[in-house]
Amino acid sequence: METQTVAGAPQLSGNVLFYSKPEPLTKEQHGALGVKQSATPYAFTRQANVVPLVVTEFTPAALSYPVIFAGDAKLPVAVMGISHGENLFVDDNGVYDPDSYLPAYVRRYPFVFANDQTGERLIVCIDTAAEAVGENPDAPFFVNGEPSEFTQSAIRFCEDFETERRRTESFVEVLKELDLFDVKRAMFTPRNADGTVGEPQQIAEYFGVSEEKLNALPAEKLVELRDNGALGQIYAHLISLQGWDRLIARALIRAQNRPTVANA
Repeated sequence: METQTVAGAPQLSGNVLFYSKPEPLTKEQHGALGVKQSATPYAFTRQANVVPLVVTEFTPAALSYPVIFAGDAKLPVAVMGISHGENLFVDDNGVYDPDSYLPAYVRRYPFVFANDQTGERLIVCIDTAAEAVGENPDAPFFVNGEPSEFTQSAIRFCEDFETERRRTESFVEVLKELDLFDVKRAMFTPRNADGTVGEPQQIAEYFGVSEEKLNALPAEKLVELRDNGALGQIYAHLISLQGWDRLIARALIRAQNRPTVANA
């Protein structure tokens, strides 16, 4: 599939996480723009409690987040918060936790691909609403009317991401065909003020791979999953679910550290 920066290309339609004003990248419209350096380049993720993942990220992401499957499409996502609109891995100053894995979906921003009307070309777009995008940039989009090395590198990254996204779709289809998904729930049991155990609370409902269904597969199917790399990614997903407790603990610590407002 061809990748281009094309004048007059169609704009993205629908809602795309993080992208408020994506536009096809052209030298006519964006020749003076680029990306400015910032001490908090990932502050835009502050309100994202989930971020999409590609399958090859399951293992590194599992060290930081629960990796689950969301919605009818079973989209793989990293869970970064238990409340909508709150990312527990970005502090109030917009600084991302340096010890946590940063998904490729975040790293490609403000670049993104869009299909043209024929579906034969991928059009390079940028989010012109991104705080980092502006004039007098540290990394211009164009130099002497041609895509800069920065832009070319970003395009290569997006091309790799697109390849992995398609591979992820195929991976999810395999799990669907094998009927490996179950509805799962993340629970939290609080402590009452007197130290007694409180009522369990559900904090999330999601799709995950059923270990029972996985173990019931024929041996030859397990070998096939092992040989094509899918089995390792499934196990990374299953291991990541142990991270719900760490995520809840992170949420409790943040709540305790927030200043309380005194009653008037």
